[in-house]
Amino acid sequence: MKLGIRTEDKSQWERRVPLVPADAKALQDAGIDVAVQTSHHRAFPDGEFTEAGVAVQEALNDCNIIVGIKEIPKDKLEAGKVYLFFPHVIKGQPANMPMLQRLMQLKATLVDYERIVDEKSRRLIFFGRHAGLAGMINTLWSLGKRLEVEGSASAFNRLKQARTYADLSGAKEDLKRIAARIAADGIPAAIHPLVVGFTGYGNVSQGAQEILDLLPVQEVSPPELNRMAHDPACDARRVYKVVFKEANLFEPLAAGSGFDLDDYYRRGAGAYRGVFDRYVEELSVLVNCIYWDARFPRLLTLDQSRRLWAPGRSPKLKVIGDISCDVGGSIECTVKATDPGNPVYVYEPATGAARDGFGGNGPVVMAVDILPSEIPRESSVDFSRVLKPLLPQLAAADLSKPFAELALPPELKRAVIVYKGELTPDYAYLNSFLAAGARP
Repeated sequence: MKLGIRTEDKSQWERRVPLVPADAKALQDAGIDVAVQTSHHRAFPDGEFTEAGVAVQEALNDCNIIVGIKEIPKDKLEAGKVYLFFPHVIKGQPANMPMLQRLMQLKATLVDYERIVDEKSRRLIFFGRHAGLAGMINTLWSLGKRLEVEGSASAFNRLKQARTYADLSGAKEDLKRIAARIAADGIPAAIHPLVVGFTGYGNVSQGAQEILDLLPVQEVSPPELNRMAHDPACDARRVYKVVFKEANLFEPLAAGSGFDLDDYYRRGAGAYRGVFDRYVEELSVLVNCIYWDARFPRLLTLDQSRRLWAPGRSPKLKVIGDISCDVGGSIECTVKATDPGNPVYVYEPATGAARDGFGGNGPVVMAVDILPSEIPRESSVDFSRVLKPLLPQLAAADLSKPFAELALPPELKRAVIVYKGELTPDYAYLNSFLAAGARP
């Protein structure tokens, strides 16, 4: 088996790599032939792979296993190959059904990183923390820009967009300097108390909080929020943080019923409603870090946004950092995804307009859908570290056997969406999406 690392060609902003040079070399030392496709924009230049002793070549036609990051254009797929990337097909996403159809026509095999999970369905390989890191940097940068447009000077003016730093440490150094200014001069009166709310507490949220916690932060609970936000004694030399869990965000429709997490995930919007509007008016910044799909209530609806920004009202909420970036999802005013070159817009609830920039009658929405690409070296290193141990087992597998007899570790076998052109049993439901109109 020969393993190939493909160049990313879905977006000019995508600079990550699934295997960094040191890990590619380690696989070679373990007996796996590795090649990397030449790239002019990868965060790890061709020369770093060459120096590590890994072959750089224009095409990967001679490779059996192809590893990448983002979706692969269907006209670049090859017959019989084993592919590992983020295909974004498990929800039946219409845009990617032709790609899935083509993989099946080519008798290829598809392994989805997103479905490499343990026995409790916890993801084992992901960029979530790095999305949180980059997303929080961009959110605070957006706050500085919004305040500047409104005529308020703040310490956040010195922060830059994540992608403009040479590495993560540069951003962290700037944040430490901002922390010193806040500790010395306080938060501007126009936004005091500065309250940053996080929805969710998983890897994405932890990464985002890691950045915010570089500032002088005091955490408050959701029940404390309403009292604290109107307390004139709040310390202006603090940033207040509140983390919302499911029990804070949703309540049962049935009167007198208590919140039950398992029941919520089982019955969703059929039995629960969102109550986030009880808190959102007290937030200066909202950082959304939760996964959402249509089975569940939204956090912030368009109707709620229109009430919040009704004529004569001046909400505290300046910025929404929608790191999850579910367009039209839990934060309904996330009406489009953005990219690192044009990362924000202002959503104006009164008109439904989404205007590029930082000024307008509504929140700044930061909704970059490839946030880890803004810190590409750090995110690639961590991703590669987790992926590397799985690849020798895949390379050693006998792919001539039927899927039921395929000897792979359970966490890897669970992630096989297509095997030699056929949907595997756990993903047979995708046939209905393919039949609904997908064409190669």
